[in-house]
Formats: sequence, structure tokens, C-alpha cells
Amino acid sequence: MKNLPLRAAALALIAFYSALAPVQAAPRNGGVYRATLATPLTQPRQAVIREALWKCSGDSCVARVEGSRDVFTCAKVASKFGPIAKFSTPAGDMSAEDLAQCNASGL
Repeated sequence: MKNLPLRAAALALIAFYSALAPVQAAPRNGGVYRATLATPLTQPRQAVIREALWKCSGDSCVARVEGSRDVFTCAKVASKFGPIAKFSTPAGDMSAEDLAQCNASGL
């Protein structure tokens, strides 16, 4: 019974410091960009876009996240491989509005 106040204090400290620790959400798709091309490629291709290696096969392209704005990255991919039907980031799928901007930019 003597150690009960000590245990309670230790648990309180653990709870306090746990609350202070920043919570980081795990990327939904593993820290990569994924693009689905509107028209599949006839053979696999790859290109370096904004310091990231994009690998494409069929209608699927993938690259590690490199830090640019998502719409800008999507537009660069569209300029290299063709119109994008779907673009996913670690935060989720790009909105229809942003996807339209991506395909219309012509970068």
C-alpha cells in the first residue's frame, strides 16, 4: 500500500507526457504519389519529375512524394505521360476540381 501514491504519480506523469507528444498521421498510401492515366501506355516508361523517379506501366504510375504542391506535380506528370484520370497523394485522392486544373495546365 505504501507504493500506491508513487504508482499514481508515475501514471499521471506518463499520461501527461503522452498528451504532449505530437500525433502524426501515417500516410494513407505509404508516402507516394499514384497516378492513373486516362490512356494506358503501350510499354513501361519512367521519367524524373521534380527530383522523383516516376515509373509507369499500363495506366498506373508511382513515385515517392517530393514536396511540391500536388496539383503542380500532377500537371508535370500529365505533361510527360498524358491526361490523368486519378491522382492520389499521402492525404488521399485529388479532388475533381484539382484534377481538372492538373490536366488543363499544360506544363
